[in-house]
Amino acid sequence: MLYLTLKSLHIIGFVSWFAALFYLPRLFIYHTEAIEKKQDQPDASSVDILTNQFKIMEHRLYNIIMTPAMLITLICGFSMIGLNGVDWLQFNIWMIYKLGFILLLIGYHAWCKKIMYQLNNDTLPMSSTQLRYFNEIATLLLLIIVLLAVFKNGLSMMYALMAIVTLVFLLMIGIKMYKKWRTS
Repeated sequence: MLYLTLKSLHIIGFVSWFAALFYLPRLFIYHTEAIEKKQDQPDASSVDILTNQFKIMEHRLYNIIMTPAMLITLICGFSMIGLNGVDWLQFNIWMIYKLGFILLLIGYHAWCKKIMYQLNNDTLPMSSTQLRYFNEIATLLLLIIVLLAVFKNGLSMMYALMAIVTLVFLLMIGIKMYKKWRTS
């Protein structure tokens, strides 16, 4: 019963974490575009109101939803590993890979905080197009982590790599097409 409770909380945590990881970079894109407009029209008070609202939204999302969801995910996940025993990891190499990608996800989480603070100071860390690419890192990590969790040791690394490369290619094309559509 304890294991299933931890598993349920783990799933709720990572769904919430990823929802925030998808939304926060989207706010960064809008925030960046607002700062760019502010630089073009320095006397626009409505842009100041907008950028101030983005700052509030970003901080609340990061501190009230994203970070607690990450902590719930990690605490419950490591508790389940603890209940299974460390010896369990020897026979489940997929979990070692998954933990590696989770470390990358934690790094992405921290990178979001850095961007948030840069935008808070009206500093543009990246262009809106670069932030659109940045926004897709969470998508790729979600794909990899879920594939590892579902297929476990049966995952063919070759097929997984081909799927990831194809997804990256499609995302890049989609972002370029969107930029062309927006500027025309």
